[in-house]
Amino acid sequence: MKSVELLTDAFERINEEVHGTVEDLSAQDLNARLDPGANSVTWLVWHLTRVQDDHVADAAGQEQVWTSEGWADRFSLPLPAEATGFGQSASEVGQVEVDSGELLLGYFDAVHARTQAYVAGLDDAALDRVVDENWSPPVTLGVRLVSVVSDCLQHIGQAAFVRGVLERR
Repeated sequence: MKSVELLTDAFERINEEVHGTVEDLSAQDLNARLDPGANSVTWLVWHLTRVQDDHVADAAGQEQVWTSEGWADRFSLPLPAEATGFGQSASEVGQVEVDSGELLLGYFDAVHARTQAYVAGLDDAALDRVVDENWSPPVTLGVRLVSVVSDCLQHIGQAAFVRGVLERR
């Protein structure tokens, strides 16, 4: 298996888990928080999608799907357009809500498609390109993409847990 095939498979698994977690949930359950400081399914999926969009767009030298395709306007969140969820307070987390899973999945699907198209055009040599010199050692594209996969899998696992708790109520 080549590196690109491995990354393609990893991002496809994220896609499957996101759809399996979000589909058929009511807006009430998507936006529910198990306690006032907890993350909702909506926030977790929005955040993992925002991080993927931000990091892949930066690596590809492209504008984020969030702004280039109007998703920021469609979500109409009371947050800055550049917000990705990092460092948000419990109050800000609570402001990330949707009326249905369609909006959430629409944005995720657009980012997923952009990510898969970008990854498909890479080769092993491209994965060695340094994309962030603010770390020691500097971060390569391969390391950044694995970091995105890790972050997405952690957050979709958390969202699936929240869904499971809500379904048992």
